Amino acid sequence: MLDWKNRAGSAKGPAPESTSANRGYFRNLLMSKALLCLLAVYLLITGGLGWFWSEEPALFPVQQNAQLAAEKEGKQMVVGYTTVETLKTVVGTLLNKPGGYISNDRFPPGLWMDNMPSWEYGVLVQVRDLTRALRKDFARSQSQSAEDADLAKAEPRFNFDNKSWVLPSSESEYQEGINSLNRYEARLSDPNQRGALFYARADNLNNWLGDVATRLGSLSQRLSASVGRVKLNTTLKTEALKPGEVPQVDEEVVETPWMQIDNVFYEARGQAWALSHLLRAIEVDFADVLAKKNATVSVRQIIRELEASQEPVWSPMILNGSGFGVLANHSLVMANYISRANAAVIDLRQLLNQG
Repeated sequence: MLDWKNRAGSAKGPAPESTSANRGYFRNLLMSKALLCLLAVYLLITGGLGWFWSEEPALFPVQQNAQLAAEKEGKQMVVGYTTVETLKTVVGTLLNKPGGYISNDRFPPGLWMDNMPSWEYGVLVQVRDLTRALRKDFARSQSQSAEDADLAKAEPRFNFDNKSWVLPSSESEYQEGINSLNRYEARLSDPNQRGALFYARADNLNNWLGDVATRLGSLSQRLSASVGRVKLNTTLKTEALKPGEVPQVDEEVVETPWMQIDNVFYEARGQAWALSHLLRAIEVDFADVLAKKNATVSVRQIIRELEASQEPVWSPMILNGSGFGVLANHSLVMANYISRANAAVIDLRQLLNQG
């Protein structure tokens, strides 16, 4: 009888250990659920921010923007002021839009985004081209004249690595470029200072338009390659051919990688967005030259084509249907606008070359 009681007492011993194990299990389960909930909330917030940051900036009125800036700072609207002020505003939009500058982000949601960084790079390409034109052509009377000191500082700032995070960051370098443009603009609009110049001549404009045509032509080819096409090899060397010998022309299939299609599309959107504003500024500062060459309508036609490419994209993703297939092909639609703008730029350059 005594042994039975001892055995019964010993059988009840492990009960506290089982209870503590159950408590530990439920505690771990609750912690796991809490962590999953926090992760879900984090992903929801970053996803919402990513969607908000992906909104492209709207077009802004160029001439009104320049007039307001001149009135606010008490400056004169001299020739060249609208172009410089528009260039500053374009770069400022790049840095101060929702989410700021995203291309060099190292944390979500910027780390996960690729459409907006491609758009930013497209804008940056046009900013760099116009800044170089300002330094090389617009602010110099001839090839032997000295370049403007502030523009000489601005150009390398905007050509800084667009993905540098720190030491220095891309944003800080681009802001320094804006500061250099501010100093040039202040001297340009001050009648008491004669160091800053802006020559609104046909040859200067034509040189910059040559860069524009090159950019648009390249974009058109890259956008058209979204569906893949057979292209003749244009790098053929004909120096070694004998007289009368027909060269052998090779064919190659050019196609944009599937993961790069949306990147090329948004880069084209960025370039078109920036270029439409810059051309509106050029229309103001080069008004006399364009009127004499009967080229004002040509500039407006280019702007119209570029602004038409900024229509909202209602599809949640960039579609890449075949040329005459069931699905749309957004890249080919964009290529159509870019090609027509490029053709108009070529016609404009011919008008400027004529006496």
